[in-house]
Amino acid sequence: MNPQWVRLLDVLQLNVRYTRCLGSELYTDDGRRILDFLSGYCVHNAGHNHPGIIAALKEELDQCGPAMLQSHVPEVAGELAEKLCSRAGVRFKKAFFCSSGSEGIEAAIKFSRAHTGRTGLLYADGAFHGLTCGALSLMGDPFWREGFGPMLPDTAEIPFGNLKALEEKLASRKFAAFIVEPIQSEAGIRVPADDYLETAQGLCKRYGTLFVLDEVQTGMYRTGPFLASHLFHADADMIVLAKALSGGLIPSAAVLMTDEVYDSVYGSLKRALIHTSTFSENGLAMRAGLATLNVLEREGLGDRAIATGEYLRYRLRDALSGYEMVKEVRGAGLLNGIEFTAPRKLTLRVPFEGFMTIHPAMFGQVLVMQLFRKGFLTQVCGNNFMVLKAAPPLVVKDQEIDEFVRATTEVVEAMHSSSTFWTEALGMARRVMDI
Repeated sequence: MNPQWVRLLDVLQLNVRYTRCLGSELYTDDGRRILDFLSGYCVHNAGHNHPGIIAALKEELDQCGPAMLQSHVPEVAGELAEKLCSRAGVRFKKAFFCSSGSEGIEAAIKFSRAHTGRTGLLYADGAFHGLTCGALSLMGDPFWREGFGPMLPDTAEIPFGNLKALEEKLASRKFAAFIVEPIQSEAGIRVPADDYLETAQGLCKRYGTLFVLDEVQTGMYRTGPFLASHLFHADADMIVLAKALSGGLIPSAAVLMTDEVYDSVYGSLKRALIHTSTFSENGLAMRAGLATLNVLEREGLGDRAIATGEYLRYRLRDALSGYEMVKEVRGAGLLNGIEFTAPRKLTLRVPFEGFMTIHPAMFGQVLVMQLFRKGFLTQVCGNNFMVLKAAPPLVVKDQEIDEFVRATTEVVEAMHSSSTFWTEALGMARRVMDI
């Protein structure tokens, strides 16, 4: 399927076979128990294979109903759309369903251009919106774009959190949309100032630009409220949801929008099918979405994300505060990151800089390897290799948090006091060069 991916997993010593996944726990064929602190990049908010979601899917299959007719009104889709819109905010009245976050971003691009009559698109530095060409046009990191150009024209990057730069661009009145993540996940769990999103929303309204929030990783109670933007009192024109929407079992995504945006796209009978997606409203995805919402709310997992996230950050800060290479622990709810920094001590700086010259992700991948060896699956952020993610399923137990903090502390201690950590990094570097 992808031999290079297999080779990479081999280098990182992550190439194991999983036989059973439940809640926060992953079990391998050799009897190991791995705790998931990545959640499939925020897919498994309800935990792996939640029995309530599985039961709902089995029931839907047993009904032998119209899963993929594409020529009827799917009532279950209407029910899910109403629930999502009502939780997102009073302005949201319509939902477009599709299969992935990237596809949702593509729809948001088209809809914003249709609504405003403009072509320009604004995005923030460090953004990660997906890997289709439209979504990729809203990401400035050359690693993701190289070899796939040209990208969409009329896009512009501004610094995340910089309201002055935003207004300068918006004042040109050339931009259809400002598309931004309320908390930037792959950029290193970057949490904006409290007033950033609300002020950005006001600026977009003033200059006739749609304010579009990518909540693919941050939505579905990951940070506590239904949407991370609710933490900042922001009220967008469109919201993109995906990943955790269907419990990690069926591909599904949704673009929520106002009536005004909807009418500018589907404003006549002639345009009833102007934008569609083959699997958009399939019965299994819609049923999974309803079941996932039910689980998240019945079990109070948004409130649990707040309390457990605060506990996780407190424990990590307390355990890691004395280490010179730990810069900061930050996040919201159960979307968290540990940022590392270059050491000052010469005995540490020399090997650190040596490995960074081999590849900027080398240091972070050694952290990932060491933690996996201790029974924890996580990863560094895709656009900031110096930030280690800590984003377990929202069902994670306090005891599992404690286990993660102990293991992370042991790895960080070894990094500062033992040659073993750096020998491990050298061994990985050699394996990389060998292949």
